Amino acid sequence: MSAVDAAPSEAQAVAAAAAFLQQRLGATLAQSLRAGIVLGSGLKDFRTQVQEAIEVPFAEVPGWPVPKVEGHGGSLVVGRVGGTPVACLTGRVHLYEGWRSADAVRAVRTLRMLGIGAFLLTNAAGGIGDDMAAGDLMVLTDHLNLTGGSPLIGPHEAAFGPRFPDQTRVYSPRLRTLLQQGGARLRPGVYAGLLGPSYETPAEVRMLKTLGADAVGMSTVHEAIALNAMGAEVAGLSLITNLAAGISDTPLSHDEVVAAGKQAATTLTALVTDFCRRLQ
Repeated sequence: MSAVDAAPSEAQAVAAAAAFLQQRLGATLAQSLRAGIVLGSGLKDFRTQVQEAIEVPFAEVPGWPVPKVEGHGGSLVVGRVGGTPVACLTGRVHLYEGWRSADAVRAVRTLRMLGIGAFLLTNAAGGIGDDMAAGDLMVLTDHLNLTGGSPLIGPHEAAFGPRFPDQTRVYSPRLRTLLQQGGARLRPGVYAGLLGPSYETPAEVRMLKTLGADAVGMSTVHEAIALNAMGAEVAGLSLITNLAAGISDTPLSHDEVVAAGKQAATTLTALVTDFCRRLQ
């Protein structure tokens, strides 16, 4: 048998990671988890809000890639937020780091395989909409996948859902309502996911606006596609950290993204905590 023939399938890799976490966390805790939360750029400090926390570094989970970007953590933190058992990913890997799409979604697929049914995907994004400002929060109603790829490309694996999943409602109206009930001012909008790592040119931003995008970033869409295919409910939340190129005269930088995340930490903490409480 060749090395290629011996390589595990993606479904086998995810199943191995899920089995490891069941053993590490204990079957009772693992099966009680109600929500999976992905913490985007500058938002990793939300982990401090998790009570009765158990932390598992990504590097210890078989097959999980480790983030390399400043502002992203690299641990799974399991515990309670707002009384609800949750699993928080304190960071994510990005395609622009050289990872495959399957790598980028392996962690959320693992959590889904553990039985988690509701997910909140957060990110930092550039604002495109006319009335967007740095510090705004946008709840995702839909997305544009402009990365040139998909986690569903390749041999079909039944564990990950149907070959041709419907995407009419990738983002759950029910979960969106729960977020909107949290009291924070949330702008509904469409998120455009691009490959990166360079920020968009002014011409690209004009194109995105014409296509209907309200914000743009370099993550989230592949996770949402993979989770939707597996039958999970998905909510998305963007922190607008800056205005996209050509809208503002200020040059874009990653430091700006991290700083905006820290400034919005109090609002985001209250919003996500309330969201988790309402999931009970």
